[in-house]
Amino acid sequence: MHLRTAVEALTAPLAKVAASSTVITVRCPFCRENDDKVVDSRAGDDGATIRRRRECLACGRRFTTYERVDEHGLVVRKRDDTREPFDRDKLRNGIERAASGRLDEHALEALASEIEEQLRAEGGEVGSDRIGVTVLEQLRGVDHVAYLRFASVYKGFEDLADFEREVGELQKTTAPKRR
Repeated sequence: MHLRTAVEALTAPLAKVAASSTVITVRCPFCRENDDKVVDSRAGDDGATIRRRRECLACGRRFTTYERVDEHGLVVRKRDDTREPFDRDKLRNGIERAASGRLDEHALEALASEIEEQLRAEGGEVGSDRIGVTVLEQLRGVDHVAYLRFASVYKGFEDLADFEREVGELQKTTAPKRR
């Protein structure tokens, strides 16, 4: 498939979404003005996003934005049995905190996309515990320090023995135990 065809295929659903929802202007991350122009548009690496290179008309600096179709189909069932829409930014921020200084932006995006795809493949409703286990499984294969950081919060480590036990589990070749 040619790049132009791929971009058109991606933008058609976005045009429908944009036509039915409120248009939000993009603010320059440098000067906070909302006057910019699109310099370049391409299909994202995962095929589900559009990468746009923009230039601020106020300060002249360039920045990148990503557009993706907002799929409302995934609902998170929390431990107290309440439900809320899946929030990809919340997932990415949790991974970013655990991997602070260890993974670059591209790796964080790829990890968040992979986890989101796995969760969406499981169906319309997913438990928050399943999200946590999926993040642990993915981090275990990418970065052990980020895995331990995430596990310490997710599993509620209280003392050094908890870390020692988890390091022992991490050194084994089997997958982490589900909670």
